[in-house]
Amino acid sequence: MNPTNVPYQLLKEITDGFSEERKLGKGGYGTVYKGEHKNGDKIAVKILHTEGFDDNKFNNEFGNLMMANHTNIIRLVGYCYEIKYTTGLAKGRLALIATIDRALCFEYMPRGSLENYLSDEDDGLDWPIRYKIIKGTCEGLKHLHVEMNPPIYHLDLKPANILLDNNMVPKIADFGLSRFITEEKTMITKNLVGTLPYMPREYIERKEISNKLDIFSLGAVMLDIIAGPTGRFRSTKMPSLEFTNQVIRSSEPTFISN
Repeated sequence: MNPTNVPYQLLKEITDGFSEERKLGKGGYGTVYKGEHKNGDKIAVKILHTEGFDDNKFNNEFGNLMMANHTNIIRLVGYCYEIKYTTGLAKGRLALIATIDRALCFEYMPRGSLENYLSDEDDGLDWPIRYKIIKGTCEGLKHLHVEMNPPIYHLDLKPANILLDNNMVPKIADFGLSRFITEEKTMITKNLVGTLPYMPREYIERKEISNKLDIFSLGAVMLDIIAGPTGRFRSTKMPSLEFTNQVIRSSEPTFISN
């Protein structure tokens, strides 16, 4: 089903005027709200920032989400792009000033992000659920890298960008930094973006982008799931076999139960 064009006024109504009570989260490119239609249907509404966000970035995220179609990729259900004109001063003269309202609407994920379930404590979700989340995330990334032509690199894979439905099925979300890659080669970017703890050294030091970037991020996420958010850092302070045995010996998971 193709996403529908949703009027900005309707988005405002179903989010109670983009109220704080409806806010689900905030990122570098936008703020996400819970929207609820009169019939009870829920969606996530991402209102994109007017400052520092242009049409190229909007079209990039919109286009990549339209192309991706997989159980483990968040589904785009609607969008909004409206231009409003008001009068104001521009360079000392009265003029028409354009304001662009941009929004993307997604299927609503009631359990929020994976980040909410990571913990170093000894109580929580069991190992089959963790395996399910890891497997689903791997399959979603495989769809982007292998099954799509040209492939898409996500470039910001982290627990906060993996959402969970009622059945704990993971969905890769937030494609604001994603790119279509037409050639399988390493590229150099001008600016560092993304979340540095989930980025490989060649990106941090030399600003190199390849499919290996997402794979490194996936490995970091898997360690978070298996051993908790500090597990990856603990693993650097001991031999790999010792760390592996430590994880295996742990009879309790490292998640917070819901």
